[in-house]
Amino acid sequence: MPVDRYTVGVDFGTLSGRAVVVRVSDGTEIASAVHDYRHAVLEETLPSGTVRLPDAWALQVPDDYRDVLRTAVPAALAAAGIEPEQVVGIGTDFTACTMVPTDADGTPLCEDPRFADRPHSYVKLWKHHAAQGQADRINDLAERRGESWLPRYGGLISSEWEFAKALQIHEEDPEIYDAMDRWVEAADWIVWQLCGTYVRNACTAGYKGIYQDGQYPSVDFLTELAPGFGSFVADKLDQPLGDLGSRAGSLTAEAAGWTGLPEGIAVAVGNVDAHVTAPAAGAVEPGRMVAIMGTSTCHVMSSTVLKEVPGMCGVVDGGIVAGSFGYEAGQSGVGDIFGWFTRTGVPASYSEAATAAGESVHEYLTRLAEKQQVGEHGLVALDWHSGNRSILVDHELSGLVIGSTLATRPEDTYRALLEATAFGTRVIVETFRNSGVPVEEFVVAGGLARNPLLMQIYADVLRMPLSVIASAQGPALGSAIHAAVAAGCYPDVPVASKSMGKVRRAAFVPDESRSHAYDSLFEIYVELHDRFGRDVSTMRRLRALRRTALARKVDV
Repeated sequence: MPVDRYTVGVDFGTLSGRAVVVRVSDGTEIASAVHDYRHAVLEETLPSGTVRLPDAWALQVPDDYRDVLRTAVPAALAAAGIEPEQVVGIGTDFTACTMVPTDADGTPLCEDPRFADRPHSYVKLWKHHAAQGQADRINDLAERRGESWLPRYGGLISSEWEFAKALQIHEEDPEIYDAMDRWVEAADWIVWQLCGTYVRNACTAGYKGIYQDGQYPSVDFLTELAPGFGSFVADKLDQPLGDLGSRAGSLTAEAAGWTGLPEGIAVAVGNVDAHVTAPAAGAVEPGRMVAIMGTSTCHVMSSTVLKEVPGMCGVVDGGIVAGSFGYEAGQSGVGDIFGWFTRTGVPASYSEAATAAGESVHEYLTRLAEKQQVGEHGLVALDWHSGNRSILVDHELSGLVIGSTLATRPEDTYRALLEATAFGTRVIVETFRNSGVPVEEFVVAGGLARNPLLMQIYADVLRMPLSVIASAQGPALGSAIHAAVAAGCYPDVPVASKSMGKVRRAAFVPDESRSHAYDSLFEIYVELHDRFGRDVSTMRRLRALRRTALARKVDV
């Protein structure tokens, strides 16, 4: 009898890493394990506790990522009960754009004792938004010069991306910038750790690194942007690109010791958590938009047409699967917003009631909120608590709830926030359609897919049936699929997706009466969206005042 073959997929999220062991023949997930990052997200101080971080910073410690390889992978392998020799490949994915400044051999600068107390030596997590000023300047200069790559990103470059974050280091800590030999996407850094070879993946290069039509922004552009920045691409960024699903290298002896996997097995080229999920959700065909919903949401979709979509995060040839244009959009805060509200907006009586009912605060609020009719709470919210990624691409924007009265209850606001994220998604979907990129199916993956109320709200707001990935760990499954291709088990990702992907089609169907009611609320959302996102500077001015106050506080 033939021996089953397996691959391991490892998904590096915002707060933890998850490893899953998957059977190559049919995508069955045999076992999984999770490891929480010891340092989580550094938003207030560095690990020493002596260096405070400014507003809008979000850093991480790279050794936390190695810990996932040392703990979660062996634990998943042990739980699977298979022989290590049955594993033929490992694939990984990461949040993006998460950047690691390293020396020439890939050692992160924060691991150099000279730089342990220098914030710019640490990993800049995707939600590090302190480079908004640099992003604004990149956008202004690119528009003035008529750079051909700008429309490929909806006309705006995000503060989350590679160039803005690197420019911030260049301007705020030149010593760290000069010491940095490589500016590495974490998705590629972890592959470098596994196989000893630095291969830059085509996905992040295209979406986060302004790599279009075989080139990055020119030396002339970068020099005009900032003196001394002209050599950034050549000196610190440029690297051979690897196609998605291809083999980056072979597992080293050191990494085999960490993971318990056989030395020499295939290590797949790195990928982004959202994009790698598309084949896991059976959504590699044109017109199927996948929303990976967690702390944030990333929307990805393949298409046969190349269009300029306002505010999209990017369109990349082969960015999801070879032979198609891969589109990306996103929302910077979704689950983060719900979590923030349960921590800060709920009285003790609600927490006590949730505990008494054996529920989390989320579950308790959801149960109360689902009893309401659409519009009963009288509220509309803007889902910009972490800024707006698409379609406004402005991380100086902030959250808003309108309609509150003395009768407003926590479950009212909670439901309004759920609905706000659905409205934000509808803006994205309609923008794609209006730009000539059809969206014919909406597929949800990620942890928030487990909330039936939220999924039904999305179906009603979007007026579309919602399909749901039939896996609790879509990115890890997607990484395992790519590992199977890298190991030669399938000829390409679409073929592997047909055998290994998992999805429940039309799991949630819109209700016409609720959809009609949501149309009226969506009109108000759009009014607020355009007013505060385009017409007035109210939110930016408030952010500026906050920064001034925080600076005074630090000085004192």
